[in-house]
Amino acid sequence: MTTVMGICRSFRDRAFARFFHCFPCLSDPARRSSWGLKVTLVMLHLIFVGILFVFDGDLIEKTKKEPWYTALYLLLLLATLVQYFITSSSSPGYVVDVMRAVNETNVIYQKSSMASKQPASSQNGSLNVVIEGSQSGRNFQGSNPSSWTKLVMDMYPPGTSIRSCTCSYCNVEQPPRAKHCHDCDKCVLQFDHHCVWLGSCVGQYNHCKFWWYICEETALCLWTGILYIMYLKANISRPCYLVLTNQTTYELVRRRRIPYLRRIPERVYPFSKGICRNLYNFCCVRSSIYSLEPLPSSQELEEKARPYTCLDILTCRCC
Repeated sequence: MTTVMGICRSFRDRAFARFFHCFPCLSDPARRSSWGLKVTLVMLHLIFVGILFVFDGDLIEKTKKEPWYTALYLLLLLATLVQYFITSSSSPGYVVDVMRAVNETNVIYQKSSMASKQPASSQNGSLNVVIEGSQSGRNFQGSNPSSWTKLVMDMYPPGTSIRSCTCSYCNVEQPPRAKHCHDCDKCVLQFDHHCVWLGSCVGQYNHCKFWWYICEETALCLWTGILYIMYLKANISRPCYLVLTNQTTYELVRRRRIPYLRRIPERVYPFSKGICRNLYNFCCVRSSIYSLEPLPSSQELEEKARPYTCLDILTCRCC
């Protein structure tokens, strides 16, 4: 028995090793969790939209008559999913990446200055750095780490201690508005929050992309909610209305063609015994008991046609 279990474990380990070799992005547990969230979010979108196109006959008919309506809806769905993957795969702007870029720029500038025999002069103003990728280690090794320190300290008021600007986790100098994210284990420029569904932080570099994703997701949710409300209104509100008024679909649709209902006003329900009694008879009375309902008398119809007053509401006449 032990030998069989050992063989099964060995086969399982080899299968996982081959799978992770083919898909190295899933070898990291954090990445697997992130991809799991992404797949879950995509599946939720497809399920909610698919239910409409499978069960909503009115939407299918509208698609045949007005295909542009459904095309716009599906285009919004596609744009939302594309924007989600763009936002989730973009870097929020990690401090360690910017620090590396600043130091590399400073080294290149010093080499070019030495080659042209011109002294390196310091330039005031902001330094624009393009962040490419998010692969960076926790420990930074730069050629001239003092360049980043000087750049950060110049952003704070004179006399600010460098210890108060240094992250106790990353051991890097944080510029203003930066914060350490414990989920990503990195400091982020203009840290907004860590989004679980994105699997990363929202910062300076991807804040605009995140805003566009939220706008598209909100529009998609509102549109989908309206479609669901229309579906429920068409398929659930009418049956509930019939139960509460003790009517059948035939009596509601063909009221003017039924001889014994033709002369009764539209808002008078001759077989209704009140909302509570109608619900009780519909839900609680045994189906094995057959009940034959006679037509109400003229006096009963006049009583049902009488408008409700405040006293009738207090005495629960409608029930």
